[in-house]
Amino acid sequence: MKLVVFGAPISPARGDTRPEAWRALGRALGQLGHRVTFFERRVGSGARDLRPIPGCDLRPYESWDEALPAARRELARADAGIVTSQCPDGLPAAEALLESRAPRRVFYDLDTAATLRQAGARQTSFVRSLALPRFDLVLSVTGGEALERLRSRLGARRVAPLYPWVDPDEHRPVPADPRFRADLACLVPAGPQDARALEPLCFAAALRLPQHRFLIGGPAPATDPTVPGNVAYERVRRADFAAFSCSARLSLHVTRGAIGALGFCPSPELLETAACGVPVLSEPWPWLEAFFVPGEEILVARTTAEVCDALALPAHELARIGAAGRERVLAEHTADCRARELVDLLRAGERPRREDPEAVRDLVAVLRT
Repeated sequence: MKLVVFGAPISPARGDTRPEAWRALGRALGQLGHRVTFFERRVGSGARDLRPIPGCDLRPYESWDEALPAARRELARADAGIVTSQCPDGLPAAEALLESRAPRRVFYDLDTAATLRQAGARQTSFVRSLALPRFDLVLSVTGGEALERLRSRLGARRVAPLYPWVDPDEHRPVPADPRFRADLACLVPAGPQDARALEPLCFAAALRLPQHRFLIGGPAPATDPTVPGNVAYERVRRADFAAFSCSARLSLHVTRGAIGALGFCPSPELLETAACGVPVLSEPWPWLEAFFVPGEEILVARTTAEVCDALALPAHELARIGAAGRERVLAEHTADCRARELVDLLRAGERPRREDPEAVRDLVAVLRT
């Protein structure tokens, strides 16, 4: 099967686009005998990961006008085309895909909670502009109720979840780093303001357990007298993720707001931490038990007292939970697993179809306005 993907850059070493995960998926598809052509727009001037990806043909470009002729040629030979919500040129890429004769036309929404929030507010959003009913398949990083809302609110005809995945070569147990030693650690990549959401589970627990060290991965806020003295901040590069995770006795993950309310929402960071063999302490969210067995593969805390109880567990019990969580992730949430799921989804359903040329012209006219 030949796949053509238009997505966020996978060659720049940029933590916010999870390039290593997409590289792992391309490699996994290649090992299954498939070929992936990945179009990426050169963004920024940072260091780039230029290692070849077996089974994946990377097509970098500076502008969409430059990429369009090659994109059309590749789509003409493709079994499926995929546009992701993180693609810098998502709308013109979708236009090229929908104009093509690719038998499968797929949109992959990597932030479904934001998509549904914009739809509920009747905002003109990127996803609404894509005309989801025209795609053969809409994939979502979130499952459950989110899938039904993509159908009922945005008209998607066929939907399915494709959850985050890990690269076991990148996320694995590593030696502890003295910089990140802690009893409980929590990564807050978006900024110090988001750490305020940790107050009930992190700051309050730190006040009760002054002999313990709590570490937040992220930039320290301005002087704040409400932050307990045993809470420290440390900047964490993407390359330090495994060391940061493995240097703590327990890793706290908070899933709140629209994402948490939807459920079926294992974050990439949660899966990556579990893959490192670190025991994870999570806030509850709907259908968490579909991904991990509470008390066996993950710990769940709703209150400060439950955080303190988790920290009181003996080291061998925490190690057992961490090992079980890692085993679950390696069995169900690796790039190899997702590659097989993606291929199965693309092969299922209708036969290759021929689009009505007049209908396509009408849709393209809408996209261009």
